[in-house]
Amino acid sequence: MSHQQSFDIRTRGRGTTEITAEVARIVRAAAIATGIAQVFVQHTSCSVMITENADPAVRRDLETLAARWAPDGDPAYRHDTEGADDMAAHARSLLAGSAVSVPVGGGELLLGTWQGIYLWEHRAGAQLRHVVVTVLG
Repeated sequence: MSHQQSFDIRTRGRGTTEITAEVARIVRAAAIATGIAQVFVQHTSCSVMITENADPAVRRDLETLAARWAPDGDPAYRHDTEGADDMAAHARSLLAGSAVSVPVGGGELLLGTWQGIYLWEHRAGAQLRHVVVTVLG
């Protein structure tokens, strides 16, 4: 049995937006008791991640790390078609990933107590992002 649904999310620019509630709603609607939910973002300059949901300092610190891993405007970059953050956003997406999988049990996401699902925007400006959730059971 499978169920697939997508949703759009508008970001405010670089940073994280929690999408746990929307993913959980889709999983409940799937009516699949046991299985796995895959969350995938259809873009190459943002990521989907599971991380700490209690202390926002964790996500701010991840942003600090990402700036070290892939700084904006590095003169070694050849790809800068959409600005100084263009190649850096692609690199950050590659490092953080475009999909996560979460077990489903009792028709609910089996996330840990302090885990949340986030869309991590790597572009400096606001973007419209498309997320696909596939539930298999």
